[in-house]
Amino acid sequence: MNANTPRGSDTTMRAVPPSPGRARFANFAWFVLAYNLAVIVWGAFVRASFSGDGCGSHWPLCDGALIPPYFDSKTLIEFSHRMMSALDGLLVLGLAIWAYRLFAKGSPVRKAALVSLLFIVFEALIGRGLVKFGWVAHDASSARAVVLAVHLANTFVLIGALALCAAWSAGIPRPKFKGQGAMGWAIAAAIVGLLAIGISGAVTALGDTLYPLSDAHATVADISDPTKHFLVRLRILHPLLALVVGLLLTLVAGLAMKLRPSANTRTAALWVIGIFGSQLGLGLLNVVLKAPIPMQMAHLLLADVSWVALIVLAAGALAEGVERVEWVPQSEAEGARAGERATWRAYVALTKPRVISLLLFTTITAMFAAAGGWPGLWPLVGVLVGGYMSAGAANTINMVLERDLDALMRRTSTRPTITHQIPAPKALTFGLGLAAASFAILGLASNLMAAMLSLAGLVFYVIVYTMMLKRRTWQNIVIGGAAGAFPPLVGWAAVTGSLSPLAWTLFGIVFLWTPVHFWALALLIKDDYHSAGVPMLPVVHGERATVLQIVGYAVLTAALTVLPWFLGQVGSLYLWTAIALDVLLLVRSMQLYVDPARPRAVSLYKYSMLYLAILFLTIAVDQARIV
Repeated sequence: MNANTPRGSDTTMRAVPPSPGRARFANFAWFVLAYNLAVIVWGAFVRASFSGDGCGSHWPLCDGALIPPYFDSKTLIEFSHRMMSALDGLLVLGLAIWAYRLFAKGSPVRKAALVSLLFIVFEALIGRGLVKFGWVAHDASSARAVVLAVHLANTFVLIGALALCAAWSAGIPRPKFKGQGAMGWAIAAAIVGLLAIGISGAVTALGDTLYPLSDAHATVADISDPTKHFLVRLRILHPLLALVVGLLLTLVAGLAMKLRPSANTRTAALWVIGIFGSQLGLGLLNVVLKAPIPMQMAHLLLADVSWVALIVLAAGALAEGVERVEWVPQSEAEGARAGERATWRAYVALTKPRVISLLLFTTITAMFAAAGGWPGLWPLVGVLVGGYMSAGAANTINMVLERDLDALMRRTSTRPTITHQIPAPKALTFGLGLAAASFAILGLASNLMAAMLSLAGLVFYVIVYTMMLKRRTWQNIVIGGAAGAFPPLVGWAAVTGSLSPLAWTLFGIVFLWTPVHFWALALLIKDDYHSAGVPMLPVVHGERATVLQIVGYAVLTAALTVLPWFLGQVGSLYLWTAIALDVLLLVRSMQLYVDPARPRAVSLYKYSMLYLAILFLTIAVDQARIV
């Protein structure tokens, strides 16, 4: 065991198989959890069908009787929900008693069962309050909205405790919160974020019930209309939160899967990503279909399952004894320099400033193009700083995840994460801190859309390119290169708050240009990639196939650069400059195809950077002239 590995760490750690008695308990705990989900979903039907006053103002009796003397549809719906809730309370009580009989004092299962019991009681008291104060059916008061938010938070804690009860009894080790570093804080942020989405979703669902959706345009317009009810004006908050937290969840789940590898963590992480992706799609469908009751119920069920998956992910990732990849040095050199004090230059090196410079240039020129001139000092400075932080965060996290590859490649073997001048845990903290600061700065200096696009680019680079593609396919840079095409979108959105067809054209230009640029570099360092086992195109299919692909993407890039002129989006200055640049790009690509020697590759690689810089500078000048 390495000296930097936590005590008790086992790189093959898995959930300890439970005894037969504990296995039965775990199965019962999962059953109780599933039953709770059914009660929650039926409760949503009670609200959406305006049946909350089906038993009048009586609680726990229904219309003053244990069993109401007559049943109409509203009474039947509300009474059935109360009966389901009563049985739910008995099931949780039974679970708690069984936990105290089966598990030893101090067991986390006992604690989780006790929390479940306490919050099922709170759940009943909240239900009582809703009935007694008349916050049901058609009531549209702010008090009802607040209580529903509390109700949702209480429900999440309840089902989270039940999920932990089941997971720990099934063999997942007890949690260890101390010393978790950035990974622990990231998981905590994801939990808070998902809780915030749940609360906003509860309030939005109430608004959709009382004030049915008309159309998406009206929903956006209602935000700034002071004559609208506050539930209508708040409706837009939920989808915005969902997009932001969805990106956060994807990033955290991906990092947990990579940095805290275990069967439990991987499974839960995939569930978190998959369910939340489905949830976003279902939410969009809800808007399109104007939130019919069955869709609201399905949306709530997926939200609860997403929460359960995140809680189980947290239990696996923070479990005592789980391997912490970011703690373990990847080379002797890294271990030898452990504890050496890092300089500010080392932290700057983590961000890869030379790589970022061209990305920032495309961002800033896109701002000038979108504004038709000067975009304003505060937005410009904010996007410069926030954009640098976002790209720097992506590069830093990339270095943490790829230390094993970097140690094998000559050009990356002196990175601070390899020499251990900056230990990987500190680098991860630095990277995630940059990401958070970037989102805040971009949001304040420009708008939420620019901040979300920047975060989306970061998540795409870390999860899609670094984790999913780079080690698996030579198409890694083709698909993963989209991450480098986000900066123009960020710059454009920072000025306009929207994305025009020209903005998407700029995205496409960078996307198609990336293989030309990167594969020229890959030809120069193919031996490094070969030694590290990275399936870059020159390593997998050789130089001839690589230069042929370069020529093909150069042709596509050239074709896309002149498209804006045919669409009337740009003037003649841009057109003739683009044609001149494209001719040189095609000539240099063909020269490399005829003679794939190192000097030709160097020439194309350097020119490709100049090409993109001049092209984006020209479009900024051109837009200032024609606007």
